Amino acid sequence: MKRQRGRGRVTLAAMAAMCVVAGLPTQAHAAGEPNPYVFDSQAKTVQGSAVNSDGPALTAGSVYKDTIKPGGKRYYRVDLDARTNAYISAVAVPKLQTKVASLDKLSVSIEDRSGTKCGSGDAQFGSAAYVRPVAAYADRMIDKDSSSCQEAGAYYVLIERDGDAASSPEPWDVEIRFAAEPGLKAAGPTAAPENWPSASPPPPAGSPQKRAGGTSFSDATGLTEGEWQDEILPGRTRFYRVPLDWGQQIFASADLGTSPTASDTTQSVSSALSVSLHNPARGLVDETASVYYDGKQKSVALDPVPPVAYENRFDSTESTSAMRFAGWYYIAVTLSPEVGAEYGSGALSLTLRVNVKGKPKAAPAYDGAAGDFQVTEDDQAAADSGKSGSDEDGSDPLQLVAAVLIGTGTVLLLGLGVWLLLKRRRASAAPADPGAGTPAVPGQGPATLPDQGHVPGGHAHGGQVPGGHAQGDYGQGGQVPGQAPGAQQGQFGPPPSW
Repeated sequence: MKRQRGRGRVTLAAMAAMCVVAGLPTQAHAAGEPNPYVFDSQAKTVQGSAVNSDGPALTAGSVYKDTIKPGGKRYYRVDLDARTNAYISAVAVPKLQTKVASLDKLSVSIEDRSGTKCGSGDAQFGSAAYVRPVAAYADRMIDKDSSSCQEAGAYYVLIERDGDAASSPEPWDVEIRFAAEPGLKAAGPTAAPENWPSASPPPPAGSPQKRAGGTSFSDATGLTEGEWQDEILPGRTRFYRVPLDWGQQIFASADLGTSPTASDTTQSVSSALSVSLHNPARGLVDETASVYYDGKQKSVALDPVPPVAYENRFDSTESTSAMRFAGWYYIAVTLSPEVGAEYGSGALSLTLRVNVKGKPKAAPAYDGAAGDFQVTEDDQAAADSGKSGSDEDGSDPLQLVAAVLIGTGTVLLLGLGVWLLLKRRRASAAPADPGAGTPAVPGQGPATLPDQGHVPGGHAHGGQVPGGHAQGDYGQGGQVPGQAPGAQQGQFGPPPSW
């Protein structure tokens, strides 16, 4: 029984490793999958309330997952001080099989205890009316000239879903993130720069390099300035991230390659490619879906945005206001599922061209740790090597498999070593001649081994063999590992302690 239980432990360990491998997400997704979006591995499942006072508490630096139905409202609570800027982002993730319309949107807002709205934002599908992750954020800003939303205490986050009656009624998954930005030690400029370079630069130098995008914000692939080649399936979204420091400016464009199945009978697809830029708090900076695809090479560029500057937040233009802090900026690219209906379900080539202009400038005098709102040496190294956020925080599934397999292999090797050692010891303690009888135990005289009268557990009455084992521990006849041919069944396998 001991040997069987030991083998079961080894088998379970091996099965666990195989299950982990089988459960890994892959780049190629089956057509029937709910959604390939990989939520942050640290996301905690919560359930927002229909009443503000009952909403679950969110903590800064944490990520959460919830769902929301059409026309639904979800409340959450955040406790804020009087010095820190707060950002709550919400990423709507409809299932692939569902239908969305141009007016479908997800809204997020922060309210104080009197019901005053501190900040709000929404994400709408617009002309690219097909399923894809869309993100919005709301903020609570510290402003000495404001009389509302400045006190420390409880605030309420409201996430709402509005849309068209023709859209699918299934709930959307929502990824919620709470990021905190420290205030300044001293007040700085409050006017955004009026003049900044807006002319698109020449294509980045150097030969193109292959780099596969991620499936979400959390596993977005790091990029630097350059030309990057990838592939994209119809209906799927690719995520990339670029570190931008204070004073730096990003220009990005995307090229969609030709279709090998294009013919005179295939129909053109409008809004075939959606390209969006998001800031470190997941706020939308700019989006375009102006690609009219007819099977030929197409190109689209994001509008120029200003260099990263703290004072951009005071500008009334949303795209300028969103360029308010340093950190990772995200590029999301989605290929319309209609392209698959016209040109086949195969992947098309995708080329990103990224320019980063300007030398890093000094960070504002934050009164605390900058957190996500900075670019570190590790961030730059991750962009150079193409690491994703999940690679950096150790939640990459391939790393998990490696750890499981290495751990399982170590257990197996250690167990095998112990078994071999015990086998040798028992073999050395066994009689040299199997037919010579059983030696006496020192100090007890000749051992007597009756032919019957075994007690439960397989132990014989009377004689014991060296090592303290009663006859029957290794099977009938008192056989031990290492005996000559003819030994009884049960003499092989791991030691009984397994």
